[in-house]
Amino acid sequence: MTFESLALNPFILKALTDSGYTEPTPVQAQAIPIVLAGHDLMASAQTGTGKTAAFMLPALQKLTDAPKAPGKGPRILVLSPTRELAQQITAAATRYGKYLRHAKCVSILGGMPYPVQNRLLASPVDILVATPGRLIDHMQRGKVDFSRLEMLVLDEADRMLDMGFMPDLKRIIALLPVMRQNMMFSATFPEEIQRLANSILKNPQRIEVARRNAVADNLTEIVHPVHHERKRALLVHLVKSRQLSQVLVFTGTKIGANRLANELNKAGLHATAIHGDKSQQERIKALDAFKAGEAHILVATDVAARGLDIEALPHVVNYDLPHIAEDYVHRIGRTGRAGAAGIALSFCDPSERTFLRDIERLTRARLRVVERHPYSGSQNSPGATA
Repeated sequence: MTFESLALNPFILKALTDSGYTEPTPVQAQAIPIVLAGHDLMASAQTGTGKTAAFMLPALQKLTDAPKAPGKGPRILVLSPTRELAQQITAAATRYGKYLRHAKCVSILGGMPYPVQNRLLASPVDILVATPGRLIDHMQRGKVDFSRLEMLVLDEADRMLDMGFMPDLKRIIALLPVMRQNMMFSATFPEEIQRLANSILKNPQRIEVARRNAVADNLTEIVHPVHHERKRALLVHLVKSRQLSQVLVFTGTKIGANRLANELNKAGLHATAIHGDKSQQERIKALDAFKAGEAHILVATDVAARGLDIEALPHVVNYDLPHIAEDYVHRIGRTGRAGAAGIALSFCDPSERTFLRDIERLTRARLRVVERHPYSGSQNSPGATA
């Protein structure tokens, strides 16, 4: 299948060609015809499967039709759980719609000055990408006109649930025009997300791109048993001995992320941190430094790293194992994308063995445990019980 066979507008196809894209990914091949046919969509898809284009390309196609109502408010609304993901969606909309006359995309995010966003919302907008909390603020101030809205997209709905955005989502949806097309993308569909889907989607078509909570075939997963106080030394050893140049490291807390980044810098490694307490400018600066190779290690929390799109990221390290098994799949999904090989390393303190067992039950795979490494000492390995 090619993008031409999906009957997309020639100007959208030209933008795709400019970006080097010729064949749709599985989620795009399934989703685009459904949306173009006017159906609501409920899609189970992990980050890295091409889901942004799966909803943005048919959304742009809709913009080639005459608007159903006059005005200057957005015709497409995309809700995202994090600033970083919202910025990536905005960049994708701008890239794919660059040859269309009416495809202006604006992002409304926390951390940006209100006067700037007020000016953006006062001008004609075709696509509005927003995080729920900041959008609620503008809606309460009467700054957003949804009178001509035709399409709603909820991206990474399960993460919005995890982050406590469900009340905001319900308030936003209650104020939108009833007659609209809806798309919901989520890696998982817990009960509350299923209830939300049932309340807003009208006879949706459902697609599932990969087995739920599946891990990429080209991803190598390794567990290092190590006591918590020796984790930093092990990380430094692995990075230096293997000359790792781009490593995304997950910690369980914001304080832990800051502390680890500082300790790594003292050990002679170039590290930076990204988490929810950082300003938007600080987060962008840290991410840009990592992508440019100025920082070899990016230490992040789950919320901050959700939706990060780092091309050909080779290594992910779970410095602290996640307490929720599904977060493990999201974390390691940062690497091994688009056919590239990736390695996911997990440090497991004896107190984290329960989390390791939960991960193996979820993924239905037994993880390879490295029983011996320079910092294992005489400690018991989780291998016998994991």
